[in-house]
Amino acid sequence: MNVDSKIACTIPELMFAGASQYAEYTALEAPGVSISYAELPDRVLDIARGLMANGVQTGDRVSIWAPNSIEWVLVALAVHCAGGLVVPINTRMKGNEAADILERSGSRIAFVVGEFLDVDYPAMLEACRPSGLEQVIVLGDKTDDGQLSLAEFIATGAQVSLVQARERAASIKADDLSDLLFTSGTTGKPKGVMSGHGQTLQAFREFVRILGIEAGDRYLVVNPFFHSFGYKAGWLTCMIAGATILPQAVFDAEVIFRRVEEERVTVLPGPPTLYLSMLAHPRLAEADLSSLRVAVTGASAIPPVLIERLRNELGFDVVTTAYGLTECGGLATICNPNSPAATIASTSGRPIPGTELRIADLQGNEMPSGEPGEICLRGFHVMQGYFNDPDATAETITADGWLRTGDVGYVDVEGNLTITDRLKDMFIVGGFNCYPAEIEAGLFEHPAIAQVAVIGIPDERMGEVGCACVVLRQGFELTEQQLIDWSRSQMANYKVPRRVVFFADLPKNASNKVDKLELRRSVA
Repeated sequence: MNVDSKIACTIPELMFAGASQYAEYTALEAPGVSISYAELPDRVLDIARGLMANGVQTGDRVSIWAPNSIEWVLVALAVHCAGGLVVPINTRMKGNEAADILERSGSRIAFVVGEFLDVDYPAMLEACRPSGLEQVIVLGDKTDDGQLSLAEFIATGAQVSLVQARERAASIKADDLSDLLFTSGTTGKPKGVMSGHGQTLQAFREFVRILGIEAGDRYLVVNPFFHSFGYKAGWLTCMIAGATILPQAVFDAEVIFRRVEEERVTVLPGPPTLYLSMLAHPRLAEADLSSLRVAVTGASAIPPVLIERLRNELGFDVVTTAYGLTECGGLATICNPNSPAATIASTSGRPIPGTELRIADLQGNEMPSGEPGEICLRGFHVMQGYFNDPDATAETITADGWLRTGDVGYVDVEGNLTITDRLKDMFIVGGFNCYPAEIEAGLFEHPAIAQVAVIGIPDERMGEVGCACVVLRQGFELTEQQLIDWSRSQMANYKVPRRVVFFADLPKNASNKVDKLELRRSVA
């Protein structure tokens, strides 16, 4: 397979092209492990042969429930080469939440971390494992009797030849689906976003071009691989550019600071909290962070002074912000890095080439410059739909191809997009999207709760956090801390409300729906 990485139409093509174009560069690096771009295909195809031997066909879904690691990337690339769809699962999820994704996606195989942050993930899943899940392959050092390790899984692929694996990889087409990234909506039910190989590569080639990421760059990927920021704007971006992927499993300010200094990191995207942690580090003045070159942030309000501090105190040459959502592959607009700090801080830039942007009113009419409305996108990277959910797809993508994002914003006279609100009430906790309807559905499981509404409230460290507005059932008692503790046992940590306010009744609007604007005023 002799394809230029700049024109590769599929992720397997990209990998094989990189093996020749970037052969001498390191593709993946972790303590004690280094895999070059030349070595990468053989490592990946070993796993792909195991997938094929275990019956994975083109279009099958394979889940990964694990933190950022070299194995995560190898497994994902192997799934792509076998023609499967990667289904990433958030490591913050509890067993029941992960099982829901596995069942909805129809995943046949799941690669699951053995132990992470003192939690036994296979054990957590076993109690609610879907009947359609045929195999669980354990990543990492911990495997109990009866659990198949990655090495043992690879051994099962001996019956499939390397030639067969290469032929399968070569058969993948640009329009074939590459992944299902699950995102929640106003109904609270996760929906699988279907994206193809070609559209993803086209979008993130623009990302590489605008940021100037180059072969040999060293990219510390702090954003989780289960999110498009860590997956597509992370390790896949590295493969497009020939950069080195340096996985970081958890957000630890001290570890990140040390790795930047010791491993000469050049590219470091992340939420504002990452950079604020670095700027507050006691060793900032004496540390050698001179290798840093490219920063990309977003996901919450950013003061212009932060942009200046990233340039002046952390030494970044390129600092910018971007906007995207899972339904458009994770990237729709990006700010010109040469723009003034105020522009980078207050806008999300202009659409990438091949993307149309329109601000529309409730009737779908285009709004003039400076007037707010719903952000609508149209272009090559709009999802192919929600998996097994044609009704939700039809609600989100109009007949003429416009993706209704549910976000509110306006475009200035220079064409830059500013996001002002979210129609879907979504709020963002430390870079993670939180959907009130989903959290409310979880809180309703508590026997003491009669009514609940969740809103996002400002938080200095996280940007936003959840606040649960609760009406108790008659005869029940519940404290704020009790509900918070209970929530931690039931849902991913970022979804857990950090504040609970009790009401005799929740305010309603004229349609008898909970008035969340009034709630925000009440808890301010």
